[in-house]
Amino acid sequence: MVQLTGTYYNGQVHLEKSIQTKKPLRIIITFQEEIEADNEGLQLSDFSFLKSQKLLHDYKGSFSDEVITERRNAV
Repeated sequence: MVQLTGTYYNGQVHLEKSIQTKKPLRIIITFQEEIEADNEGLQLSDFSFLKSQKLLHDYKGSFSDEVITERRNAV
């Protein structure tokens, strides 16, 4: 097993030194410092069943049909 050090920033890993290998190697990255995760993604509070019910109250179609149509159009 070989151990390398480096830094991680904005989705990029920069190694302090490189090694040459004859084949791809599997790696494990361990963060040695505590990090604060960005909360820019979706949160559980972003989903509301009651809010969805209110938005779809007057909708007379089939939700599943709309999802299928949307996915077909995306392909």
